[in-house]
This record gives sequence, C-alpha cells and structure tokens, in this order.
Amino acid sequence: MSVHGIHHRTATVRGHEIHYREAGPADAPVLLLLHGFPTSSHMFRDLMPLLADRYRLIAPDHLGFGRSAAPAATGFPYSFAQLAEITGEFTEQLGLKEYALYIQDYGAPIGLRLALAHPERVTAIITQNGNAYEEGLGSEAWAPVRALIAERTPETEAPVREISRPDGIKWQYLHGVPDPTLVSPDAYEHDAALMARPGQPEIPLDLISDYGSNFALYPAFQEYFRTSQVPLLAVWGAHDEIFVPAGALAFQRDLPKAEIHLLPTGHFALETHAGQIAGLMRDFLDRHLTTAHG
Repeated sequence: MSVHGIHHRTATVRGHEIHYREAGPADAPVLLLLHGFPTSSHMFRDLMPLLADRYRLIAPDHLGFGRSAAPAATGFPYSFAQLAEITGEFTEQLGLKEYALYIQDYGAPIGLRLALAHPERVTAIITQNGNAYEEGLGSEAWAPVRALIAERTPETEAPVREISRPDGIKWQYLHGVPDPTLVSPDAYEHDAALMARPGQPEIPLDLISDYGSNFALYPAFQEYFRTSQVPLLAVWGAHDEIFVPAGALAFQRDLPKAEIHLLPTGHFALETHAGQIAGLMRDFLDRHLTTAHG
C-alpha cells in the first residue's frame, strides 16, 4: 500500500469553493476521479491509497455535493452542462494538461463532456457503472426518471425525491451486494446526512430532471469512442439495477479493444471491490500510460 496520504484541498471556480481530494506524486500521470449521485469524493477513500504510489489522483466534489459549495437551486441553474463546465475550469485551474478519467454514475456524463470538449486531454477511461448507452439503463429504476424528464410536476417529482432520502440512498449502496455486511454503513449515512441539509434535495431533483440532456449526447459520446479509440476499462457491478451490465458490454461495439470486467456486486462497486478494481486499473494503466514512477 502507498505511503502517500490523501490531502483535502479547495479551489475556487466561478466564485464557488470546490473541495477535492488529492494523493500521489505531483509529477505522476493524473487520474481524475469523478463521483456519482448521491455521494462525493468520499467514494474514492479506499481506492486512492492503493494507486497513489504511481499516479496523481484528483477527486473533486461536484458543485452541490460533498464538501463543495451548494448554492441554492433557486439561484443556480444546476445542469450536467454546468457541472461539466465547472469541472473543466477546475482542471485548468490545477494545470492538468492530460488525465485518465474514472467515471461513475453522474461522473460519466460530466467526464464524457470533458472528453468531447478536449479529446486530446483524455489518456484513458475507467468506467465503473458509468453509462453511455441506452441498453445500460435498467428499465424499472429509470421509469420514474423518464416520467420526470417527460413532464416535471409534483406527481412526477414525488418518486424521484425518494432516492435522495435515507432509505433510497441505502438501497443504492446495498442492492445487488451478495453480502451487505461488507458495506460500511458510514458510506450511506454520510451521504444521507449531506443530502438532508436545507435546500439540498432540490439540487439532485434539478439534475435528474436534466438527465435527458445526457441521453441526447449518447450518440456524440459513442462517436468520440469510435474516432478516438481511447483505451477503456469497464469495472462494473454486475448486479447493478440502475446501470445494468449491458451498458458495460456495449462499449465494445465502438471500442473493440475495451476491457470489460463484471464484478459480483452492485452500483457502488468500490465499497466491496476496491482492491480488485485497483489491481485491474494498475494492470490496465501500466499498459496504456507512460509513467516515470514504475
């Protein structure tokens, strides 16, 4: 295990404080870790020490999540385009010229927007239940979201609000996990506490209602894969009911050399398989990135 500790830092982007975790040598190849809903960079707490001997890992909390600023939804236009722009400016502020992306859940459409804007900066992609294909969308889990996207009313909002509440968050962590006792309650209780802050539930509601903008970009994401042939590793919780395994397998349609690993766990695969994922990443990145820290 690496002796490098994890630093907790902040940057100011467009007047908003962005919290991020950083580990590893300053001159090592960069891994930009982009978290999903409803969590934060906290989801990478076990992974980062396992890779920090060889890579510089940077994991920001998206605006509105974790320890980053959370301006009220009444005054800030929360959308995936906005979060991607802020993340892009964050990388430029830190002077990141190129990086491998680790994308999970919300991190996928945010990170892939970065790749569309600057494909030359993306050295590789690790997707962990980070979707870019229609077939990756679990039909039952996405039915209420599709209804909200089609028409936002109090009636369509109601079932979607449930996923931000403690039971909904706990379900996201535990569904599909063969042995739930391996998942630390600290993880979902941490997220639930942050989501319970005043005004907080309105932020994911705005973002979820905007999720149709990601569907609209799926063809562009797929064209990027075909034209770039970016090295891609999928480490996917095979029992995820939100982003189902067909979404992982679909990458090989546009990236024939994509490496796909379906792991016997759920949506938050790092909670149970951080060690295995780190091993797969080291093997993959060692073959695709040049590093001076071998």
